[in-house]
Amino acid sequence: MQGLNFTVFDFETTGLDPQKDKVIEMAAIRVCDGQVVGEYSTLINNGPVSPKITEITGITNEELEKGLDEKTAFQILNRFIGDNVLVAHNAAFDLSFLHFSLMRIAGKSFQNQFYDTLTISRDRHFYPHKLTDMCARYDIELEGAHRAINDVYGCWNLLNKLHEESKVDSWMNKLGYLAKYGAPKWTPDYAVIFPTENKYEPRGY
Repeated sequence: MQGLNFTVFDFETTGLDPQKDKVIEMAAIRVCDGQVVGEYSTLINNGPVSPKITEITGITNEELEKGLDEKTAFQILNRFIGDNVLVAHNAAFDLSFLHFSLMRIAGKSFQNQFYDTLTISRDRHFYPHKLTDMCARYDIELEGAHRAINDVYGCWNLLNKLHEESKVDSWMNKLGYLAKYGAPKWTPDYAVIFPTENKYEPRGY
């Protein structure tokens, strides 16, 4: 990963469908020469959200009313990303929301290279592979999971741990998906997608 600049990002959303659901919180950090040089985080006035989403994220409708409008939030994020390599945990989810949001707002998508820490985690480790689980495995502090900025720092630290363990360079633009659920509905046209299955730790009898 030497010589690359990164934008690690995470979205909290109103649901799981990037074509109809909306982003309600976004966060990102810019990393240059291995150092965090910028941070961006905002709520977005895309409510109302269901009680279930509030339960998962802790984000209330009252808080969202004070958030940025969607267009401004994504314009700032787009400039923040620039031509950096994108990093996310379960990147298929966040990249699809980035794509459909940009298409709706600006009429064009992105072409950034990316790393998905979930794909690498599934290849190297037994189930489970949620960000909280992976951070725990590597003794990475992760407080307040499912709030975007906390997840962003956790994801960046996880990528570094994975790279220290065994270089991740060959995983750029690769997206593994669970075969039983089928391929994602949308991925970048330059992504290398492939089916995979969770590996489970053998249990003694």
